[in-house]
Amino acid sequence: MAEFRTVTAFLPMATIDLFHSASPLQVACVESQPFGQNTYVVGLEGDADCLVVDPGFEPAAVIKCIESHNLEPRAILLTHGHSDHIAGNAALRDRWPDLPIWVGRGDAPKLTNPAGNLSAAFGIALVSPPADRLLDDGEALRIAGLDIDVREIPGHSGGHVVFVISGSEPPVVFGGDVLFREGVGRTDFPDGDFATLAAGIRRHLYSLPNDTIVYPGHGGPTTVGHEKRHNPFVAGGRDEN
Repeated sequence: MAEFRTVTAFLPMATIDLFHSASPLQVACVESQPFGQNTYVVGLEGDADCLVVDPGFEPAAVIKCIESHNLEPRAILLTHGHSDHIAGNAALRDRWPDLPIWVGRGDAPKLTNPAGNLSAAFGIALVSPPADRLLDDGEALRIAGLDIDVREIPGHSGGHVVFVISGSEPPVVFGGDVLFREGVGRTDFPDGDFATLAAGIRRHLYSLPNDTIVYPGHGGPTTVGHEKRHNPFVAGGRDEN
């Protein structure tokens, strides 16, 4: 992947941040409005293949980021099926017709159901192309040169998954709307449940090394260790240091 450099998005609302904190992984974050949602373009240094995680409401900026770095997307990975995380799927599929969409099995119906993906409540009735592959908890993926573990953490959305990248130093998680910097995802949606979310965070995230970087669906990155010490919603327990 060519080294990421700053790209000015031609959509004025979108912003792009570049991260280099987990060698050899490179990550670009496109923050889309109106929900401040993070889309990630992820790949390895020196490799043109990349992945797109959670394309949001400003897909033109995501496409611009990919094309400006001469990258080739190999898959769209969705942490869950809420509208702000799937709104760009159709535009990316229009640009790259063979680009597959991968999502957790439990949230796949939301892609084509405006009520399920919550867009109907905003009067949008947004739909995405259907999923090409359904992902299950514990599944190991190998794509774009990356080894990825799928971990299901419901509670914000019934079929929410996170993607744990092994082989980087430190490890990296693309966590969607599970764990934020000193916060957690909302649990007041129809298939939300706080106790389930908290249990999943402790089991699947707080068990990772403390220096693991978490790239969330909204806001800036954090680390597992920071959240175990400082998250006011889900305490880390004895293994905090």
